[in-house]
Amino acid sequence: MNRVLVARLDSDGDVLLAGPAIRAAAAHAAEVTLLCGPAGAQAGALLPGVDHTIVWHCPWIAANPDPVRTADVRALTDRVAAAGFDLAVILTSAHQSCLPLALVLRMAGVPVIAGISADYPGTLLDVRLRPDLDFTDDAPEPERALAVVNAAGLRLPDVDDGALRVHPPPDVSHLTGPGPYVVLHPGATVPARRWPAHRCAEAVRALTADGHRVLVTGGPGEKELTAEVAGRHGTDLGGATGFPELAGVLAGADVVVVGNTGPAHLAAAVGTPVVSLFSPVVPAVRWAPYRVPTVLLGDQTAACRSTRARECPLPGHPCLTTVTAADVVAAVRTLRDGRPRHAHRNDLRTRQPAGRTG
Repeated sequence: MNRVLVARLDSDGDVLLAGPAIRAAAAHAAEVTLLCGPAGAQAGALLPGVDHTIVWHCPWIAANPDPVRTADVRALTDRVAAAGFDLAVILTSAHQSCLPLALVLRMAGVPVIAGISADYPGTLLDVRLRPDLDFTDDAPEPERALAVVNAAGLRLPDVDDGALRVHPPPDVSHLTGPGPYVVLHPGATVPARRWPAHRCAEAVRALTADGHRVLVTGGPGEKELTAEVAGRHGTDLGGATGFPELAGVLAGADVVVVGNTGPAHLAAAVGTPVVSLFSPVVPAVRWAPYRVPTVLLGDQTAACRSTRARECPLPGHPCLTTVTAADVVAAVRTLRDGRPRHAHRNDLRTRQPAGRTG
């Protein structure tokens, strides 16, 4: 096979979770092109197996979509048609449909298109997986993506264990300084998935008191947040890292403390254990850090579970505010002392906050 297009039009975390599927495509194709949204482009640049990237703001996938414009769709179809792809694989989550993009790609002349669809696809798909028949819809996202490329005849080589991967990150010792450290990443694009800032600051102080050096990471727009969280006890790296440098900082950490957001999957991709502050607005079985030692914190039985809410629908954000700094310290100890570093494995341990059951 000559040219394959792999589409994942969401954010950085979603693109990172598509990594094993992209490597499977790359094992069989001369060239692999990633079609992604602007929010996923920096993750796509780190993925092994990606030869080219097309960035397109998709109006039926983006959280804050632009209007559907004929000129935008035509520009995409023209670019896809000019590339002469032999196969397109559309990767979607359970709440998304692959059919609008399948129509665009068919209009661009792609001869074979694969995707998951519960709805009747007519002639839009040549390789169709049905979530109710072909695999469990509670499969982790990387396995869901692999199921699509496998159905299209593309499989990982035997030497590839299917874990998340990125290109080797740059040296960031000038940012991290010498010696071991823990990373706390307080931000998240979706507000419902953020541990409150005051809790994060308490955790920085508690981790420092427990003997850890704590680095606080965040993007350029999160400097105020990271400064508040780091306080006098942590090292504030807010705005100091691009995505490759963030990968380097996470790779050097003993443990990363982070919500359900892109850096959690980036930590998994560099093999670092994760304390996952996980709001149950989406299922942990699908979205928890993949194939690294993980302790899951947060009330997974909260009334917000599986609502996909972007803003917390419950007063006080109870699923995460009940997690304490002491819970985080205990989880970091568990991962630091009881788990080998960079050992890709399925080891999802769920812990309720103190005083909670279920």
